[in-house]
Amino acid sequence: MKKLTFLFAGVVLIFAQACAQTSTNVPAKVKAAFYQKFPNAKKAKWDKENATEWEVEFKLNGKEYSANFTSVGVWKETEHEISKSKLPDAVKTTLNNEFKDYDIDESEVSETPKEVVYEFALENDGKDFEVAILPNGKVIKKEAKKENDEENDND
Repeated sequence: MKKLTFLFAGVVLIFAQACAQTSTNVPAKVKAAFYQKFPNAKKAKWDKENATEWEVEFKLNGKEYSANFTSVGVWKETEHEISKSKLPDAVKTTLNNEFKDYDIDESEVSETPKEVVYEFALENDGKDFEVAILPNGKVIKKEAKKENDEENDND
């Protein structure tokens, strides 16, 4: 039992060190770009998204956000949850017309240098869908969510 406890403590320590290293190894250019774009951000938590990109989760004006930056500090995307009441009228119209029988499980806005997209996790008759709608109401993505995606969301 002592060996098992010691092994568990070792794994926890290694995990904690990995998390700490991720947060402290953020390139200065990336942090500078983040604070230039979001000077009022609070509680920034960094993770390495992939080999060339960093993700930061933070609070801004009482809301939770996430943003991605390249390793050299180029902003790629910002996401945050949005209530239905804050959606553009054209997006609300599309939801009401094309997805009236769907329940909205999650809604967020994704901003990139190229565009703003409203993304939704919808459910209809036990089936989950991902939908993306432009501010003008045009649907640019509608696909059934795979079971693997649902498992990954729970990680």
